[in-house]
Amino acid sequence: MVPGAQVRETGAPAGQHTANLQFDLMTGAVAGPRLGRLVTSRGEVATPAFMPVGTRASVKTLTPGEVKGLGAQLVLVNAYHLYLRPGGETIRAAGGIHAFMGWDGPVLADSGGYQVFSLARLCSVDQQGATFHSHVDGSVHALSPEKVMEIQGALGADIAMPLDVCVPYPCERSQARRAVELTADWARRSRTSVSPRQALFAIVQGSTYPDLRRAAARDLADLDFPGYALGGLSVGEPRPALYAMLETTLPELPVTRPRYLMGVGAPLDLIEAVARGVDMFDSVYPSRAGRHGTALTRDGPISLRAARFRRDFRPIAEDCVCPACQGFSRAYLRHLLVAGEVLGQRLATVHNLQFTLHLLADARRAIAAGQFDNWREVQIQRYREGKSTAAAE
Repeated sequence: MVPGAQVRETGAPAGQHTANLQFDLMTGAVAGPRLGRLVTSRGEVATPAFMPVGTRASVKTLTPGEVKGLGAQLVLVNAYHLYLRPGGETIRAAGGIHAFMGWDGPVLADSGGYQVFSLARLCSVDQQGATFHSHVDGSVHALSPEKVMEIQGALGADIAMPLDVCVPYPCERSQARRAVELTADWARRSRTSVSPRQALFAIVQGSTYPDLRRAAARDLADLDFPGYALGGLSVGEPRPALYAMLETTLPELPVTRPRYLMGVGAPLDLIEAVARGVDMFDSVYPSRAGRHGTALTRDGPISLRAARFRRDFRPIAEDCVCPACQGFSRAYLRHLLVAGEVLGQRLATVHNLQFTLHLLADARRAIAAGQFDNWREVQIQRYREGKSTAAAE
């Protein structure tokens, strides 16, 4: 927590229902790591929690049953991608996103604001929304805050995110300020058109300008959304800047609302963000790293494609109980990845997702036991020392 910062106590009392969402804060109501419970109509989520990313209604290479078996409590889908393919009305006709993708737990739908500005071509933004050329076929689309809520309603996710403006790092202060202003205005407009069956989170922007982050958080906190997300981070800024923005922003948000850090999934970042009071995360990092042959371990990441694993018949990690580690060796996984076999990508993804999900489960246990600070120190030291050793080999 920032020295001298005041924690906002605005918002409904802990445990009060908001839309279809209830958040019970079990510990850490003032500052630091928090233990909570997010209750939706489709199940409960223990926080801090990591959401595997199913951008196009699929966590790449895995079935929904496999994802749940690894310990996932909720998943994320992306409204931008699903709007372009197969279309919101197709998903509505299927019975909503849960029925369409065969996932019976809670779902959070990202609006796709980041994708609009990072993937789409010839994107322009004004007060009304964003106009862009699809990265799929070049067709022209216009998304207003109201249109995004219409798409979200068709998807039927439990938690919806409004359209926001995500700026790159670095960016000029004027660009960051405009992103804050448009994102706040769009959040207000989204409140009037969101489905009553969905909980709408607000998104705090502001790049790495502390005063803009604080002002944005205070403005949105006064509107009392069911939850709050920190957007526009993990876009290339140095780690100290990421952590500084958490310390700047989180004290301005209501204590009794869930706090979601968008797009962050590297192990050290998860641990440090939990230490500062973040409740929810999503990132493609674990699954993308796995598909490219990088396995995450408590001793740092390892490249399974490395020649030194050609005859290494140990599992990825001796202390891991995931299907990849229980049944296969580093040598076999290296063979699959080098040979271009999809099974290698699947197994590495399975390992990385279970590693990440279990890391957050361990964090929850440490918080509950009052041992988080010690647990954090041990994990970070082990990860850094192991990473240094692997790099030197």
